[in-house]
Amino acid sequence: MYYYSRKRGDIMATKAQIKASNKYDKENTKQIALRLNKKTDADIIEHLEKQSSKQGYIKEVIRKDMKSSCE
Repeated sequence: MYYYSRKRGDIMATKAQIKASNKYDKENTKQIALRLNKKTDADIIEHLEKQSSKQGYIKEVIRKDMKSSCE
């Protein structure tokens, strides 16, 4: 049996597992990229690097902003 890596740590997955995971991701997730300039956005980069979860932090800030704009 062949195993394929899907860059999720050191865990190896079968071709069927990768296919199922890709299908789930396609149907249930949306990826949004953010490019920051090392010079002009250095303050933002530094602040994000201090966070234990960049994704969690960004989602929290957006939700707080959404809540405050509705009040």
